[in-house]
Amino acid sequence: MIKRIGIIGIGIVMTVTTACSSGGSVETANKEKPKTKEGKTIITLSMKEPSPFYQVVEKKFEEKYPDIDLQIQTYKKMGEKWGGGDFENYKKTTNTALLSGKGADILEVSDLPVGEYVSKQLLVNMNDFMDKDQTLNKNDLHMNILKAIQLNGGWYTMPSAFSLRAFVGDGDILKKAGVNVDDKNWTWPEFAEISKKLMKETEKNSKERRYALANDPPELLLQEMVVDSYAELVDRAALKAKFDSPLFGEMMQQIKKMYDDKVMTSESADFGKQLFYSTVITSPADFIEGPYSLFANPKLMQKPHAKGQNGGMRIIPSSQFAIQAKSPVKEEAWKFIAFMLSADVQSLQDRGGFSLLRSVNEKVLSEIQAQVKSGTFKLDSGKGAKVPDEQFTQFKQLIQTADRFAGLDSKVISIVGDESRAFFSGQKSAEEVAKLIQNRATTYLNE
Repeated sequence: MIKRIGIIGIGIVMTVTTACSSGGSVETANKEKPKTKEGKTIITLSMKEPSPFYQVVEKKFEEKYPDIDLQIQTYKKMGEKWGGGDFENYKKTTNTALLSGKGADILEVSDLPVGEYVSKQLLVNMNDFMDKDQTLNKNDLHMNILKAIQLNGGWYTMPSAFSLRAFVGDGDILKKAGVNVDDKNWTWPEFAEISKKLMKETEKNSKERRYALANDPPELLLQEMVVDSYAELVDRAALKAKFDSPLFGEMMQQIKKMYDDKVMTSESADFGKQLFYSTVITSPADFIEGPYSLFANPKLMQKPHAKGQNGGMRIIPSSQFAIQAKSPVKEEAWKFIAFMLSADVQSLQDRGGFSLLRSVNEKVLSEIQAQVKSGTFKLDSGKGAKVPDEQFTQFKQLIQTADRFAGLDSKVISIVGDESRAFFSGQKSAEEVAKLIQNRATTYLNE
């Protein structure tokens, strides 16, 4: 269903639990490649928390490579909840492990400052491994996704799957109002003017008040806009913030005006009572289950954006993995990364998200298309969905051409949300807030 915006390695001093490992004590005779008593090469995989899916992957991987013992280490135990300050402790522990070279061979680096790790040469550039690997069917891989996540031309992280941030409009209202939106080029001020016209037409015809966007406070929309423009506001490689730029100031002013003009509201609105939605498409089925639960005729659009920018779907990688630069088992670690990209793993139903293999996504979309035609595909409401065949063609094109990725640090996004409330509540000016965010972000990035 619809997901609202979510803005959100482990080392030597943390709580560690080993899940579903084939076991065996470590012999210290071979310092370069740790071995079990049975002679298997040990590679360690560090994750935030246990996952039944990765337990299945571990078993399959060890079946394919019986000479390797994959040991999964987790920061949290199964069922243990995350509390206040836990993530910062997790991050500090990961940083300590990476800097000391004593952390795991493979690390889950989702939501961690990858740019900082790359600048300090703590992660392996997997380009050569990728180029030389003969086990991967590169023609089947979504290279548009993999190339988008490169940093400085290098593959320092690899996702297990991905989702897409989409923008959905009410196609029926757009058609009735005779509004032809050039969504490839529309800016937020143009979006506001178009929304005002649609709101006026809707209220006149149905006596019903519809907002362009609802349910979320202005600072949350600002966070989403910052994520969309993260590359322009934060230099990941140089660890430099640019929140004192005109671009960020304009964002704040534009959002405030849209809320002041009642184009947007933080008040609650039922699903389908907005003109537009910013949503996350998490799987091929979600192309139908999400938008068609909102509107009878949803229109997938580019999100409003600043001039010169792209408002197309943004890539949200699922669990991202990296290889530690000081790992003594880099080749074995890469075998696991490559295995994650294989059909053995990408075809697993519990993987979550879109597959990184074209064939898997197209097969699922074809199955859904057949179900829609036969009337057996049902929404959560129990109703069917009327989806034209050309929509499925569009869905496939959207997956194959998505190339926008914002490699971000969740702490920076949190700072934006915390400090911008003072502007939207009228307590501080845009200039004051931008300066505060710039100073806090700069301090954080240089810690």
